Amino acid sequence: MPLKTSELEEPTINLTSMLDVVMLLIIFFMLSTQFREEELQYDVKLPTVADATALTGQPDEIVVNVAVDGTITVRTKAVDLTELEAVMRLAFEKFAGQGVIIRGDGAGAYQNVMDVMSACRRAGIKNLSLAHRPKSGE
Repeated sequence: MPLKTSELEEPTINLTSMLDVVMLLIIFFMLSTQFREEELQYDVKLPTVADATALTGQPDEIVVNVAVDGTITVRTKAVDLTELEAVMRLAFEKFAGQGVIIRGDGAGAYQNVMDVMSACRRAGIKNLSLAHRPKSGE
């Protein structure tokens, strides 16, 4: 039985495939910047719109905090029920599906939370949620 007498080769990492991917990415980015410049070379007068809005998804929910003493806070500003209704009406006019999360203190009067819900409903808000925490140990 012949014995192998040559030295063992050290393992190496073949970087060819990684270099191929890097080169393809470089080519892609170079070409995409060229297309952007070609778009701008045409002298096109774009139309203007007075009430343009962004084509984005649904805005974040508005969080309304109701403290133990009945103080209502929206976006770090203390408001009363009439001011809250005005804020909600403005939000509803901007986006009809606006969501509102009401965070009422557990030790506070439930009437305060119901007053906030009523003000939101009068403003047209239909997407209302009441925030809560799950009990620990269950």
